[in-house]
Amino acid sequence: MTATPAKQLRSFGRRWWHQLTSMRTALLLLLALALAAIPGSTFPQRSISATDVTAYYERYPDLAPVLDRLWAFDVYTSPWFSAIYLLLMVSLVGCIIPRLGVHLRSLRAAPPDAPKRMEILPYHRRLDGQANETRAQAALKQQRFRTVRRESDDGTVTIAAEKGYLRESGNLLFHTSVIFILVGVAVGSLFSWYGNRILSEGADQAFCNNLQQYDEYGLGAYVPETSLPSFCLQLDSFEAEFTNGGPTAYDADVTYTVDGAEDTYNLRVNHPLNIDGANVFLIGHGYTPVVTYTDRYGNTETRTQPFLAMDPALNSEGAFKFPDANYNPETGEVDPNAEVGFDAILVPTYDDATAMLIGSEPELNNPVLALTAYRGDLGMGDGLPESVYSVNEEQITAGDLEQLNDTVEAIGVGDSMELDDGSTLTFDRVEQYAVLQVRHDPGGPIVLGGAMILLAALLPALTVRRRRYWIRWNPDGTVETAGLNRNDYDGLEEECDALTADIAPDTEPTPPRTEEPIGSTS
Repeated sequence: MTATPAKQLRSFGRRWWHQLTSMRTALLLLLALALAAIPGSTFPQRSISATDVTAYYERYPDLAPVLDRLWAFDVYTSPWFSAIYLLLMVSLVGCIIPRLGVHLRSLRAAPPDAPKRMEILPYHRRLDGQANETRAQAALKQQRFRTVRRESDDGTVTIAAEKGYLRESGNLLFHTSVIFILVGVAVGSLFSWYGNRILSEGADQAFCNNLQQYDEYGLGAYVPETSLPSFCLQLDSFEAEFTNGGPTAYDADVTYTVDGAEDTYNLRVNHPLNIDGANVFLIGHGYTPVVTYTDRYGNTETRTQPFLAMDPALNSEGAFKFPDANYNPETGEVDPNAEVGFDAILVPTYDDATAMLIGSEPELNNPVLALTAYRGDLGMGDGLPESVYSVNEEQITAGDLEQLNDTVEAIGVGDSMELDDGSTLTFDRVEQYAVLQVRHDPGGPIVLGGAMILLAALLPALTVRRRRYWIRWNPDGTVETAGLNRNDYDGLEEECDALTADIAPDTEPTPPRTEEPIGSTS
């Protein structure tokens, strides 16, 4: 008879379901997920840095739109990555649930009876003397075997014993932990957010928790900008300890305000501050030079500018820009071609005994600013984004900025650099800043729980071996013992010999037979 369309459809679905939930398919999907994640580390991601994506468009104007249509800049929220992710989870769940049912049934079931011909098993011995049944039960119980006694109509008595159920429990927990980790990563990707901020010392440098005040930020796919908790944070003081040129401790005293209530906290590495579900981490440190520029008319402007470290010695680069310089108080106008900017390098510990302008120590023992001055149009009025850590090179190349000094001029704290029009730049002092990361990741505890389950499951999954052991009293007075390993286990013979010796210590078992036993499967 020809099967009905409904039966054919059920057969087709059942076949593909078995294929999807097989362990081989799960492994292939796991490999596919790893391969699909490669573009996420190859191309810049919008969720991490939209600025980098914009820069990629500028470098590769023809290739970038094609990659964007393939979701190369949003890999982890792309349809194809999500499809692999969901298929892997379905495959694992479909693989675990049937195995869990089988395992639970085996835990409730009694160990199976021995085959009629015990000599076909991998381990088999015949005892020359008698074995005490009570002693056998006690010995097996002491070794934590599950046992059951069976007596046949012909007088045959068999004790069946089995142990090693924890191995399958470990396997199931291991695969369950992978599901926990996948769920945790998915929750974190969809509902987490972070923001990075360079925070200098002082109340005037404080910031509040909104995206406009972060140097860099990333939002999960389902995190609205208005959902961030409301708080403000300022850096009161910062101390760094160094040993042999490397940092050994960061210590920041901060003041934070939540709903009008103010409090303080000592922020250290691996000791984050938790504010309304968001953790504030201390992840870095640097220096903030403070300078004052006095223009040709006597007007002064003070800049507190964080610099970025270039090396472990914290030699740092940055820039000072004064687009409103040279304001003429008589005319009330600013000459747009008389804007002033300085490219600078901060050397924390300058050694004046050498000709090098780069220090080798990160401590602030003899800070020096190495300056290159420019005058002209800084290009800050065109509305295009630019780096705050350097003067616009395009303006220099176009001739809109003129370099004023032929060589780099170095000044110390309290010293001034004088320009050709009588204006000066004074190096006032150096403050410190902390690099903070504010992060909320609801998937973190789930991933941590999955990782802990995974580690706990590895020990029984890798070390425990499932094995069975039988002892039989035959009607003719002979006694036989036999053993079977359910997994690869080189120590089966030694363990069964020890059990046999415990059961009948005064007898000598016959040597193992030479014929080929059955394989190590149940």
